Amino acid sequence: MKSSMVVAFIFFVALAVFAQDHPTVAAQTNTIYVGADGKFEAPPDTARLQFNVSVQENTAQAAFERASKEVEDVREVLRVNGIAPKQATIGFMSVQPMYDWKNPTQKIVGYRVTTDVTLDLKDFSKIAPVTQQLANANVSENQTLSYILQNTDDAKDKAVEDAYRRAHDSAGALARASGRVLGDLSYASIDVYEAPRPIMPRAMHAMTAMGNAATPAPTEEFTPQNVTVTAHVNALFNLK
Repeated sequence: MKSSMVVAFIFFVALAVFAQDHPTVAAQTNTIYVGADGKFEAPPDTARLQFNVSVQENTAQAAFERASKEVEDVREVLRVNGIAPKQATIGFMSVQPMYDWKNPTQKIVGYRVTTDVTLDLKDFSKIAPVTQQLANANVSENQTLSYILQNTDDAKDKAVEDAYRRAHDSAGALARASGRVLGDLSYASIDVYEAPRPIMPRAMHAMTAMGNAATPAPTEEFTPQNVTVTAHVNALFNLK
């Protein structure tokens, strides 16, 4: 066997949408350079409810006053369910003139006021009553519910551990195949990301069919989908 040996092995598995630039490491004598993906699936810790209030009236003042009333109804729904209104966040508020596009003069026929609200809930038992009451109050033009993982530190660590284990196993397999023994880790880099979920378009009046309180809400008795956190590890091992 030659006194010196250079073995380079690159093992990289990732979807094109997650392709990232990784550090370039020059192959060194008596080393193995590997890359591997790992993942960890964690149950979500937060339910994110997004909805908007959108009203139209003949004048901007009338539209603003009606929107203010309907947003106050939203606050009341939150208070009834033990949720402080300040827990919800507003993404934007707009006042827009509405035109009669069929009229050559583009005459203003009214004004629309729209505000977008996001509510994060840790207590999943509040999802059904909040969505039902918003629909019954007829203040929410549409609602979208998604589940997210806000505390990702533990899931990221486990994903990194999984990626490193895969990289180490691959390097060990190649070392054995070449008649060598895998040595210590010399260098490593890590990329961690959460697999994005497709965003579905919001359906107009998606929850308005929930008026009968005796009927379970669409979310009840189902388990929220896990959140997948993925890590990519590049590792350089010495060879013995």
